[in-house]
Amino acid sequence: MTERTLILVKPDGVQRGLSGEILRRIEAKGYTLVAVELRQATPELLAQHYEEHVGKPFYEPLVEFMLSGPTLAVVAEGERVIEGFRSLAGVTDPTTAAPGTIRGDLGRQWPTKVLQNLVHGSDSEESAAREIGIWFPAL
Repeated sequence: MTERTLILVKPDGVQRGLSGEILRRIEAKGYTLVAVELRQATPELLAQHYEEHVGKPFYEPLVEFMLSGPTLAVVAEGERVIEGFRSLAGVTDPTTAAPGTIRGDLGRQWPTKVLQNLVHGSDSEESAAREIGIWFPAL
């Protein structure tokens, strides 16, 4: 089933110059890049994106991290791309992410309150539709 997902290369990935390598892996997996834009997130955009986390202890540090530099926002399309990208990304903790995954190969543990784990990928078709609408309203 062909679907779309939102992928974010978070500020740590952009700052470390890993955007190209992450995009290469997405394309090597056979997914199509539908939209790619380097953006500086705003507090308003992040409040929409992370609305389910508002009020949680990690929300403010997460927003602060996501505002710390540009984010590469990507819409990718392909067969089971949501599940496939999440597998390609690896588990959220870079220390335990499997070798061969983006986080396993490229991620590092940071001594911060927020897990800086390079990428975000939508977790369901519903989330993907909502998140793509936030980051790419014209699509």
